[in-house]
Amino acid sequence: MALGKQAKILNRQQIDALLHHVGKRRNGLRNQVIVLLSVRAGLRAKEIASLKWNMIVGAGGEVGGYIHLTDDASKGQSGRIIPINKQLKASLVELHGIDRGEWVIRTERSDRTSAQAIVNLFQRWYRDLGLIGCSSHSGRRTFITNAARKISTVGGSLRDVQHLAGHSSLQTTQRYIEGDSEARKRVVELV
Repeated sequence: MALGKQAKILNRQQIDALLHHVGKRRNGLRNQVIVLLSVRAGLRAKEIASLKWNMIVGAGGEVGGYIHLTDDASKGQSGRIIPINKQLKASLVELHGIDRGEWVIRTERSDRTSAQAIVNLFQRWYRDLGLIGCSSHSGRRTFITNAARKISTVGGSLRDVQHLAGHSSLQTTQRYIEGDSEARKRVVELV
């Protein structure tokens, strides 16, 4: 991906505005889960569309602490286990309480949705909010950038972020990470 062609990342206010906007629409809870799967779990549109409840729900029927994303639900062989963020878990628990189908994201006319439908939803939501340069990949880039910025505070490394992203190459993960000019200024002062 060439510099400048990447999807823009979202700040906290933009994420909150997006969640508020999609929550007011028809299928608000489902829409919020779609957004949270992108910004809090880093899932691609294909992965959101391919997510089944059995990848999230434990043997006792409750939403667990991890997404067990299978290779067939992901890009290439990038299946992985992703811990579920608290905000995402609360929304998944609520959605699971009212929807016990096979697929997590469904439409009114079908048991499941497509990756293209997810891409189109994001495109419409970002356009509605006037967020230029954002796409269905913005949430994923936001997740990867935020994880990279915070991973060292919990004793992790970029390899852990690479695993969460499902990338086979650390170089690919690095291309997703947005730089921070203020952080560069602060670190120079520490040297």
